[in-house]
Amino acid sequence: MKEGLVPGVEATFTVTVTEEMVPVFDGEVIHPVMSTVSMVYYMEKAGRYVLAPHLEEHEEGSGFAIDIKHVGPAVIGQEVTFRAVCVEVTEKRVVCKVMADTARNRVGVGLFTQAIFNKDEMKRRFRQLQAEIDRQSEDGRVGE
Repeated sequence: MKEGLVPGVEATFTVTVTEEMVPVFDGEVIHPVMSTVSMVYYMEKAGRYVLAPHLEEHEEGSGFAIDIKHVGPAVIGQEVTFRAVCVEVTEKRVVCKVMADTARNRVGVGLFTQAIFNKDEMKRRFRQLQAEIDRQSEDGRVGE
């Protein structure tokens, strides 16, 4: 990893809640507010923004663990600011405290951990897994 990624490095951005961000299950809107899934997506994105500028050419990061609480609502049209602050850096992990806030309330808070991998090794492992799955699918069709 490049130098400079230390506790305290942060990334912040703001999104406006849209109808596409509300929780919908089996075609039914559950609540007209930002879903937990959408909130977690943007929290991961904020963490990625902390990590990405510090990766070496041969490195890549991947979500490893997330521990999030969805503590308040954000309604359609409301702006939500997402912030990730690096709290721990090791050779193989980067941990960020992640927060989501509106001008009125906290929406979510937690920790997001990213694992650091060799980019070529990760690609090789994904290709190998895909080849195994493709073979299994082909084998399954043979007997039909």
